[in-house]
Amino acid sequence: MKKNTIVIASGILFVVLFSVAATVYNSQKNSDINNAFLEKAEYLERDYSPRKGLPDAKVTIVEFFDPACGTCSAFHPFVKQLMKENRGKVNLVLRYLPLHNGSDVIVSILEASRLQNRFWQTLERAYDRRDTWIVNHTALPDRLWMQLEGLGLDLERLKVDMQSVEISRRIQQDLADAQELEVRKTPGFFVNGKPLINFGDKQLRQLVESEVRAQE
Repeated sequence: MKKNTIVIASGILFVVLFSVAATVYNSQKNSDINNAFLEKAEYLERDYSPRKGLPDAKVTIVEFFDPACGTCSAFHPFVKQLMKENRGKVNLVLRYLPLHNGSDVIVSILEASRLQNRFWQTLERAYDRRDTWIVNHTALPDRLWMQLEGLGLDLERLKVDMQSVEISRRIQQDLADAQELEVRKTPGFFVNGKPLINFGDKQLRQLVESEVRAQE
């Protein structure tokens, strides 16, 4: 009987020690990863990056996104909800990572809409009508074009502006920064420079709320 008790106790102790060791290891690993990315902070934002929220907010979510990405579309309302729950404390910076065929043209449309102060309206419309301009994971810009009525856009001007060298440069810069930050799929999130290591809505909420508490 005593022998069995000792065996059971030893087994429980092993599990506890293993769990503690795993927690410490993962914590240290995450800390090392965070420190590595914080050293690359210069690649997180650019002066041209679309930003939403108060400029002096102490917590910044950086999202690398592809407007043709279904997961990006699904996460968009969730990110807005996080910002609403932490009004004034959190802002959002968007970076482009057009991975789908044709989505670089969609990004050009978004960037050109910024010149008419209609970026966020155009992005919302693109997400809302995504099923109309995505076919077999390929973005069809002409189909999105048909969804832009009613946004107050000068479409003729938009056609010209989206061909600009500056917009092309911005897209290439975002792609280069994503590569430096090892973002290979979308959406890719960073909160105050810390990457979302384990992807998920709960994990993103935890990371944001942790940073908000740390800044209070």
